[in-house]
Formats: sequence, C-alpha cells, structure tokens
Amino acid sequence: MDFIKDLKFDDRGLIPAIAQDAATKEVLMMAYMNKESLKKTIETGRVHYYSRSRQSLWLKGETSGNFQMVKNIYFDCDLDTILVQIEQIGVACHTGKPSCFYQHLCDNELKEKGENMMDKFEILQQVYDIIADRRDNPKEGSYTNYLFDKGIDKMLKKVGEESSEVIIASKNNDKGEITYEMSDLLYHMMVVMVQTGVQWEDLCNELKKRR
Repeated sequence: MDFIKDLKFDDRGLIPAIAQDAATKEVLMMAYMNKESLKKTIETGRVHYYSRSRQSLWLKGETSGNFQMVKNIYFDCDLDTILVQIEQIGVACHTGKPSCFYQHLCDNELKEKGENMMDKFEILQQVYDIIADRRDNPKEGSYTNYLFDKGIDKMLKKVGEESSEVIIASKNNDKGEITYEMSDLLYHMMVVMVQTGVQWEDLCNELKKRR
C-alpha cells in the first residue's frame, strides 16, 4: 500500500472519508480515517474509521450491526479526501436515519427530508438507480436480473400484466390494493426505462411541455 504515503493527512494524521451508497449514489455520512483505519478498510472490505472523540479505530457496525461493505474507493484530485462507495447494511446514521444528511435548508430554515413534498419522490430515482446497478452488476437470485436476462419482450409482458392488475384493483375501489398494484406497475415500467435508456428527467421534461 505504498500509495498511502502520497495521501495528505492533516496534522493529526487524519483524512476526511465520505461514504456513498454504491447503488443509489446517495451520500450517507462523513467521518475520518487515519493510515491504520484505511489499511483495515482495504484489507477487510469493511469500512473502518478513526474516532476523534475516543481516539481509537472504529469498525462501522461493530456494535450496531450496520456494517459498510466496500465496493469502490476513490481519492480526490488533491489526495486529501476519500470517497468510499459502499453497500450499507442497515442505516448509516446513529439517529436511525438512512443517511446522516437528512436535514436540508428550506426557506432559510433547517428541515428534515420528507417535510418537502418533492423529497418523497426521491424513492423513484433511488429505485431506478438500483435497477440500473443490477443491470451493470448482476446479483444472483435477483428478479431484476431475471427480467434483464429474458429481455424486452418479457419486460413488456409484465408491464401489460401489471396494467391489468391496476385496472382490476381500481374497479374494486380498494386503495390498498390499488397502491400495491400501481407500485408493481411502476417498478416494471422502470425496468423498461433502464433497458431503453429513458430517465425520469426525460419524463419530467415531457410533462413540463404538456403542462
């Protein structure tokens, strides 16, 4: 690990480390590493940090079970910041939130994500990103990968089947059933979107023109 000597640690021997979900690209947390914790991270495939308060190494998830499994490690152009792309087991934040960055500035006030209606639609992009990640990094036993393996005809058949289910649920006027079937339809539509290169931005732009 000769490259470590080229990194720019501060006068305490620490370097900022940002954890990012490898599938959704959401930034989950920021902490610090020293040379030893970085080596442990690389050697074990589990993210280790350095706790400034305890002044000791810290294996993320050692007590909570919320481990961070390493997928990729990047360094910025100045070699003074680390970006670790991970698979997060459980949640990243000690508050129980999925990400430490759950507060945002809205009208000059700090509000939790979700207080703004638009934040609730982030799940659509997150699911889309996971589907795209399954396509690029197949996972054994994944239903999404099964659809990609079968191809566009199978995908479109499922969209048709789920559309019929939405019609039946709507005729029954059962909100829970409608919600469930529409969620299935949206998922299968997103698989087709990924397969054909259509993104949510494309749909939003089209709807803006129609508005």
